[in-house]
Amino acid sequence: MSEQTEISGVKKKVLSTGIRVGTAVKTKFMRQYITESSPEGLYMLDIDITLSRIKTAAKFASRMDIKRVIVCSGREYAGTPIEKFSECTGATMLLGRFMPGTLTNPSLPFYTEPQLLIISDPQVDAQAVIEATNAGIPVIGVANTDNLTSKLDLVIPANNRGRKALATVYWLLAREILIQKGELAEDQDMKYEIDDFETKIKDIEEDEE
Repeated sequence: MSEQTEISGVKKKVLSTGIRVGTAVKTKFMRQYITESSPEGLYMLDIDITLSRIKTAAKFASRMDIKRVIVCSGREYAGTPIEKFSECTGATMLLGRFMPGTLTNPSLPFYTEPQLLIISDPQVDAQAVIEATNAGIPVIGVANTDNLTSKLDLVIPANNRGRKALATVYWLLAREILIQKGELAEDQDMKYEIDDFETKIKDIEEDEE
């Protein structure tokens, strides 16, 4: 199967997940990734750029010691996607509030020195981005149409608010890393489907009880 055929197949699979549906706001940083606006006034992201950036991100991450790749997010819908991503790839996850000093204060018990940081939202995960930047750690970030991305080294333009969309981003990224590492063939199915990466409403409700 050619790479182009493979991309077409993947594109067809993910288009219905809302991965390219942005917000009603666009920043100057994200303008280059927007193709059009929907009848509802939402800006739409270029799916080809999204898929291409995920491939680039996976190539970069697969060259690292994967245990020293930290994936973090304060977004509740990012919980299950990041857990599954970490299970599939061996990356380290940091969920919930990012504790100040995690990447910059060696005297703290939870201090860590990753080779790469992956975040789900430049706004929600701002503390992690600032610390990574100060420590010279490269940052890959999923960014929506209204995000500021000046501190990101690589932007993955995608809907980072929707449950299905976030699941899709991390599913695609995990799949591509496994392909890059030679652990999965291009035409081979992953152990998990996109649905398995999705945070379910009942999971959030249980956490809140």
